[in-house]
Amino acid sequence: MVVLEWASERFDERTARWCFDRLGSEESWLQRLRDEWRESGLGWEDYFRGWLEREHLHSGETLIRHLDDRLERQQLAYGPYFFAGLAAATEEDERAAIADGEIQAGRIDYVGTRPRTAQA
Repeated sequence: MVVLEWASERFDERTARWCFDRLGSEESWLQRLRDEWRESGLGWEDYFRGWLEREHLHSGETLIRHLDDRLERQQLAYGPYFFAGLAAATEEDERAAIADGEIQAGRIDYVGTRPRTAQA
């Protein structure tokens, strides 16, 4: 099984600001998130934690734990996630920002297989 998913716990304020600075005029979930955060008057951590709860989103860590309970993990990596929703950044731009330590990687790349059954 191959799973590509968002690691929301890695979307810290620095990563969010990097994304928000690269938004275009087209409406997106990132743009709505930015606008709602600005309107809230809250710090990023408080706002984002509340947003995750309201949206009923689980962390990537929780997802990985559940996958590991059911599959034999073959690969786990993290990579660019936000570029598709950004007007002023490509996948390579995001990859470079991750490599330079500017932002955290937001995509989970998980590969798992069915557990091997014990041989008699």
